[in-house]
Amino acid sequence: MTTVLTPASPLTAADRCDRCGAQAYLRVVLLSGGELLFCAHHGRKFEPGLKKIAAEIQDETERLTTVPSNASEEEER
Repeated sequence: MTTVLTPASPLTAADRCDRCGAQAYLRVVLLSGGELLFCAHHGRKFEPGLKKIAAEIQDETERLTTVPSNASEEEER
């Protein structure tokens, strides 16, 4: 059986970690068909186990260190 995954939508501030309730930056699509959301901390903590049961891992943790492009414009004012 072949499973086709649809492109995941970006995570938003409304997406919360299933472990602690913080903002989620990782979406784990399970081989069984469900999905789990994790904050960066819990995503790193559970990563080895998640890799064994994941069909796909959407990692958006780079957003934690990215500076918005308009931030530099506002600092100049």
